Amino acid sequence: MAKLSIKGLIESALSFGRTLDSDYPPLQQFFVVMEHCLKHGLKVRKSFLSYNKTIWGPLELVEKLYPEAEEIAASVRDLPGLKTPLGRARAWLRLALMQKKMADYLRCLIIQRDLLSEFYEYHALMMEEEGAVIVGLLVGLNVIDANLCVKGEDLDSQVGVIDFSMYLKSDDDIGGKERNVQIAAILDQKNYVEELNRQLNSTVSSLHARVDSLEKSNTKLIEELAIAKNNIIKLQEENHQLRSENTLILMKTQHHLEATKVDVEAELQTYKHSRQGLDEMYNEARRQLREESQLRQDMENELVVQVSMKHEIELAMKLLEKDIHEKQDTLIGLRQQLDEVKAINMEMYQKLQVSEDAMKEKNEIIGRLEDKTNQINATMKQLEQSDKDLLTQTRTIAMSFIKCASNEAQHQYKLVKDISF
Repeated sequence: MAKLSIKGLIESALSFGRTLDSDYPPLQQFFVVMEHCLKHGLKVRKSFLSYNKTIWGPLELVEKLYPEAEEIAASVRDLPGLKTPLGRARAWLRLALMQKKMADYLRCLIIQRDLLSEFYEYHALMMEEEGAVIVGLLVGLNVIDANLCVKGEDLDSQVGVIDFSMYLKSDDDIGGKERNVQIAAILDQKNYVEELNRQLNSTVSSLHARVDSLEKSNTKLIEELAIAKNNIIKLQEENHQLRSENTLILMKTQHHLEATKVDVEAELQTYKHSRQGLDEMYNEARRQLREESQLRQDMENELVVQVSMKHEIELAMKLLEKDIHEKQDTLIGLRQQLDEVKAINMEMYQKLQVSEDAMKEKNEIIGRLEDKTNQINATMKQLEQSDKDLLTQTRTIAMSFIKCASNEAQHQYKLVKDISF
């Protein structure tokens, strides 16, 4: 029935020869047949009051798949007289036919089988290959020009009944095969021209867009070229300035290099002389080091000798002290003898007083004794004086020797420290 309806609509429209309106019977029958095709195998959706079958759900899905369908979907929703989803679906079919894009919209819909499975059963016409055949037949409707008034028409309460009498063959149909062949050729030519025109329109729109983009890019390139020219001029000026500065810097660098070269040569000569002087100083210091080392060795040997002499002096001091003690013991013994002599002298004097005769006789003895006493006293004084002088001289000699040895040791230590440093 869809094939017959589409074929009859095309043939009658071409024979009619002008724009179709809503009252044209083949067009009304076409919408009824399309409504039955879209309702075939539609899943029943439960509502609060009853079960409901509507084709508005899958048709409303087209605007998500085909962006150009958003316009007619918005127009259908804005129509004031439509209250039911079926009325919106009928209005959508009429607007799609007037746009000559019904085949494109339904083709996008049947491609998405996974989305259609939410609205149709698996055996539905739109889920089978016949749906693709019907969409292919709908391409032929692009030759029809329709002017349908959707606003104000009661689409909610229309009853869709198929009039089969329109599709029964008659004698006129058998006699008009040649005319149908000619009409089919004309339709094919018209379809080809419209398809070519559509492709040319799309090509022209893409070319316009490309020309606009090229003009924008050309304008941008001209601006960038002007900016680049200005930058080139500035860069040339900077280049000239940098070259002049480079020349000045090169001249200054050359003068500085020549002066530096002279300074380096002078410093090189100075370095050579200073190195020669340093070599001489090094040799002299090395010679002095050897001499100081030899002197240090000699001083160490002399220090050893001085230490041995110090030990000998200490030993001599000990012997001298021992001799002094012995002489002191002798002096003490002589003092005891002197006391004994004094006691004898006193005894003799008393005896002289007692006996003048004995005194006279012994005057000589007393004189001798006195002489002997004076001699002993003088000898004792000399011994005491000699002992004192010897002790003082020995102490002086020892102290001077010790001081000399200490000074010599300090001097040797200082020399060794300087040499080590």
